Amino acid sequence: MEKTNVLIIGGSASGVVAATIGKSFHPDKDFLLVRNQNKVVVPCGIPYIFGSLENSGQNLIAEAVLTNAGVKIKIGEVVSIDQQSKVCTTADGTEIGFEKLILALGSIPYIPKWMKGADLKNVFTIPKDKEYIDQIIATLKSLKKVVIIGGGFIGVEVGDEINKVGKHVTIVEILPHILEAAFDKEFAMSAEEILKSRGVDVRTGDGVKELVGDKQVSGVLLNSGKQLEADAVILAMGYRPNTTLAEKSGIKLNEMGFIKVNEYMRTENPDILAVGDCAEKKSFLTGTHKNVMLASTACAEARIAALNLYKLSAIKMFRGTIAIYSTVIGDTAFGVAGVTETLAKERGFSIVTGAFEGVDKHPVALNGTHKQLVKLIVARESGVIIGGQVLGGSSTGELTNLIGFAIENRMTVNSILTAQIGTHPLLTAPPTAYPLIKAAEIIEKSRWIKS
Repeated sequence: MEKTNVLIIGGSASGVVAATIGKSFHPDKDFLLVRNQNKVVVPCGIPYIFGSLENSGQNLIAEAVLTNAGVKIKIGEVVSIDQQSKVCTTADGTEIGFEKLILALGSIPYIPKWMKGADLKNVFTIPKDKEYIDQIIATLKSLKKVVIIGGGFIGVEVGDEINKVGKHVTIVEILPHILEAAFDKEFAMSAEEILKSRGVDVRTGDGVKELVGDKQVSGVLLNSGKQLEADAVILAMGYRPNTTLAEKSGIKLNEMGFIKVNEYMRTENPDILAVGDCAEKKSFLTGTHKNVMLASTACAEARIAALNLYKLSAIKMFRGTIAIYSTVIGDTAFGVAGVTETLAKERGFSIVTGAFEGVDKHPVALNGTHKQLVKLIVARESGVIIGGQVLGGSSTGELTNLIGFAIENRMTVNSILTAQIGTHPLLTAPPTAYPLIKAAEIIEKSRWIKS
């Protein structure tokens, strides 16, 4: 029997972070990471394998990240966990004893049971699997018409990338606009307009009835009765937690199918932790269960788990998920943190919103200047920031992270309004009209007048 102090199952983002941070803070302990793939792709980079990157080999998590940290790697599939004896067994019969176990099992693509034709040839999903992705790309080379079902982040990014290499791409989304599950309507509409201008056919407000074809897919029949021709179909309808191993090992799941964990990412068994897409998520604002699956969230959970492996820290806790997303279509980026205006109202918050459109460099005549639109959502009575959205250039991702930081630290709109910021013509919006601060100003003025 092999033995290790800490065993991590899963080699994607959360598994790597849990292993490397854990080893850094517990250098006297042995860490072993078991994964079922020889090479692991960077999850967020998968869409770009279809166009911007030359091949999947340019999108791999580097082995050196683990080996340089002193983490051992084993290729294999864990098929059972004996909680009482603290032993995991792999498919080849190898037994591995452990003191602490971190489950970083990830997620798997969702395929609706009702969808007729999902088993036809040339119907694909987008898993975190290098070999499978390579097969899709090889197949698509000789095909012309690709229909993507789902207008969320994966559907939009994969669709835009496939469009870049000369395929006719149609995205089908049942909601009124693409990305509308994540953004307010005005941002979603902007994204949709840009995607269309780049040559992608977007069909919104219409669901899929079935996939048609004889052994191989040839079309997509919509609820409206319209049939789209298709040489290939990609199902981008979301993901589900990969928790089969945990469930059959007696580890409790919540009603949404995620592994139940506390603020320290521990399961009911204090020696078994879970992080990433397989682990339970709760809203930072309301405490309700969420199905958010983000690499940023997964890595935050992994850090918490690693820091609390052998002793708990009252200040190193995971206090809930703040959905922080960003994406790029062409040269325009979109970011969102916290709740949207629509969701805030649905949840019953009394809110004030403010939006300001400026530019991300100054003066505007500089090459590469992009408009920058910032929208903030604030709790009316307290002024606490609970959400924000950004449309802009390459700085959008970090500005969205800044808004997420403000939300997590329960900062008020006044904190933004009185903030000291550094600016530079080539790097930021002008100090005289910094969109984030101007949006805060609009909100504070509204609250001031009404008070």
